[in-house]
Amino acid sequence: MTLKAAFIGLGAMGTPMAGHLKAHGLLQAVSSRTQANADAVAKDLGVAAPSLADIAAQCDVIALCVTADADVLGLVDALVPHLKPGTIVIDHSTVAPDTAKQAAAKLAPTGAHFLDAPVSGGVEGAKNGKLSVMVGGDAAVLERARPVLEAYALRITHLGDVGAGQATKAVNQVLVAGIAQGVCEGLALGEALGLDPERLLPTLGAGAAGNWFLEKRGSTMLRNEFSVGFKLGLLHKDLGIVRRIAESAGTNRSVIERSLADYAELMSQGYGDDDISALIRLKRKG
Repeated sequence: MTLKAAFIGLGAMGTPMAGHLKAHGLLQAVSSRTQANADAVAKDLGVAAPSLADIAAQCDVIALCVTADADVLGLVDALVPHLKPGTIVIDHSTVAPDTAKQAAAKLAPTGAHFLDAPVSGGVEGAKNGKLSVMVGGDAAVLERARPVLEAYALRITHLGDVGAGQATKAVNQVLVAGIAQGVCEGLALGEALGLDPERLLPTLGAGAAGNWFLEKRGSTMLRNEFSVGFKLGLLHKDLGIVRRIAESAGTNRSVIERSLADYAELMSQGYGDDDISALIRLKRKG
């Protein structure tokens, strides 16, 4: 039987992810923070934009992609009174592992299931249907939900129990922040030395310095184009979560703290909606 899926959270990531579900014949309904946005996306995709109660009653799988921990828990609270036993709620947001465990506990009495499934791959990955999905939860539930995830994923990895997906995303965000620090600082140096980007970037990319961020953002940041990907304000939010996780784990936080400070400075200058590659602004002379 074909799954009936809903997608809640229609931002830069959620809208194309919902589009892939529609293309695979799985999307039944959408919802967003504002009804106007939900109605516009629903009209474009040819699906409904009903109440959360109707979504819970009608759909087998409900995917979330929202901003904050409180948003996830609030949506779960709104869905709980109306959920059918066996419904699967998949959360693609970036939140704390404890938040994922709280959400799962709220759903358990209804007979519904929860998967924490944060994603990596950026807006391009969402648009191209090539996201990496990091899943925590019951393996059998993941197999039931797999057709939904496969609609927009290049890789789906089961990491363990509920919370393991978010723990993996925390590690991912430290690496993202650290790579951004290195690439932005290095390219600012290359710029100051007068090196030709058309020769510099492919040379760096072909060697040990090559990485996704350099490939996707190197040329755009050197052209001062900062509206292409993941907003730095959102990485700052994520790193606040990661800081608490690292504090609890007792590990070094130098990359986390430096990045939090740098992105806070950029946000104070009005650049919170810029891509994280706008960090190069702080690396340049003066």
